[in-house]
Amino acid sequence: MGIARHGQGPVAQGRALASQVHPVFMLPPLAASLFGAVLAGRLDTGLAGASGPAGTFDPLLAGLHVTAAFFALYTAHVTDGYVDFFVRDEDDDHPLTALGCHLARGGASVGFFACLVAVGLAVNWWAALLTLPGWLIGIAHAPILDTNPVTATAGYPTGIAFALVGGYYVQATTVSPTVVALAAVFLVVLSGIKVIDDAKDYDYDRSIEKRTAAVAMGPDAAYRAAYALMATGMVAVLVLAAGLDGVPPGAAAAPVVFAAVALVARRAGPALATKLLIRGSYLFLAVLVAAVWFRPVS
Repeated sequence: MGIARHGQGPVAQGRALASQVHPVFMLPPLAASLFGAVLAGRLDTGLAGASGPAGTFDPLLAGLHVTAAFFALYTAHVTDGYVDFFVRDEDDDHPLTALGCHLARGGASVGFFACLVAVGLAVNWWAALLTLPGWLIGIAHAPILDTNPVTATAGYPTGIAFALVGGYYVQATTVSPTVVALAAVFLVVLSGIKVIDDAKDYDYDRSIEKRTAAVAMGPDAAYRAAYALMATGMVAVLVLAAGLDGVPPGAAAAPVVFAAVALVARRAGPALATKLLIRGSYLFLAVLVAAVWFRPVS
């Protein structure tokens, strides 16, 4: 038995393996890891009045942590696909055979733990421990975490929060109030987006008694909770930009950009709203990175 369900040969197998790289959901954790590294480099130099590239940003360490995050996410995607198609019979199709899923998940896990050991040796074992939750969340999401409204909603955002903190720690070998606060912001905002994402499958999830937030609360209440979470995160950034050392005043532009996207998404259905909000989170992160790195307002 091959690893691809459709077609034979190396091209078909490569295409099946590549199908588990989902850029829309992979980009935020990888970007969060890099943002943590950038934030560490800027804070290390004393941000007051600083301008331009500076600090202890090590691209090799950053790349190592990002690679670990990639393997953790790939493991999660393969596991989700395997459980949804071969175990729960929820999906209509899957590019990989059952054997292919096991081999892909095993290979990605080997890659992750190789990176984990490298992080531990290059930095310290606290850095490795802060990197490990990404894989643990990925491997446990479909079989366990997505059966409960809270963990189904917060699992992916928690992984992104750990990616941010881990990316920071790998560079700075410490954890600051700034990075913890920003990680909490991402956890809250992305949990709101995840509630909207799950709402697009409300009818089907309800039919199979899958308890997402939308099923547990009802679609209308879930929508209100989702936008309340996102609004809370935006207000938190404004507060941080006004008073927390390490978050420059220019970071206040990030909530403005995201709010503009959220206002448009609020008028859309769950599927389109999810696409808009995910892309809005890209803009939100990009503005935060620019504000921290270049400090246009100080």
